[in-house]
Amino acid sequence: MENLFDLKGKVVVMTGACGVLGATIVKYFAAQGCKVVLLDLERARETGEKIVAEIKADGGQAMFLPTNVLDESVLDQNRQDIVKAYGSIDILLNGAGGNMGPANVTPEQTIFDMDIDATRKVFELNIIGAILPTKVFAKTMVEKKKGAIVNFCSMSSYRPLTRVCGYGMAKSALASWTQWLAGEMALKFGEGIRVNAIAPGFLLTNQNRSLLTNPDGSLTDRSHKIIGHTPFGRFLEPDELVGALHYLVSEASNGVTGTVVPVDGGFNSFSI
Repeated sequence: MENLFDLKGKVVVMTGACGVLGATIVKYFAAQGCKVVLLDLERARETGEKIVAEIKADGGQAMFLPTNVLDESVLDQNRQDIVKAYGSIDILLNGAGGNMGPANVTPEQTIFDMDIDATRKVFELNIIGAILPTKVFAKTMVEKKKGAIVNFCSMSSYRPLTRVCGYGMAKSALASWTQWLAGEMALKFGEGIRVNAIAPGFLLTNQNRSLLTNPDGSLTDRSHKIIGHTPFGRFLEPDELVGALHYLVSEASNGVTGTVVPVDGGFNSFSI
């Protein structure tokens, strides 16, 4: 019987690949026999090349390319380099995104303190930073009428979370974009190109560490509230995301498009 989860030989491209989550994800797909391409900012080159070296040491195939998810010409050069090296692009993981402190509204602030410039940058990174890579890399998928795209949403895609107003609005928009794009790709280019998203629950990353931990490493009041609302009673680990991602990009989910899958330890479904 055919193994619907087999990904050997697939070319996986991930933006924002050099962070805590990205590194775990690309290493996982490389271990499944995929050829992985790490896309991140030039300043992440040292980290990216270290991850590539680790993958190659384990017998995998990988490459790092500096990029800018807000620059279409840079992304198009990335696409040409990837196709030249690996022949195709099968899977796109739009992992680039993030938040900025000034785009938050802290308990001591009000809406009148909201930094519009910072909010605009957060919107651009999380929305345009997913649209442009899709616009560029999906061209290769359309040529062969097959491909899988996964966006990275958030718990704030479902409901507003205090403080992170700009980020929350951006991730809500990303969920809407995921659903719209799923229909658009299927109607215009066929059912072989699928678009989904995952919504990770709360994990400790470099980006949110200052919100969730105190300088001494102890948990903040916000962390205790999050964990108190999570049936698992803990933060998630990065490797707990890879199973859902594997499913969404494999033949096992051929009938699935336009979904946002929460991987959250029960946070989104829990009420009281």
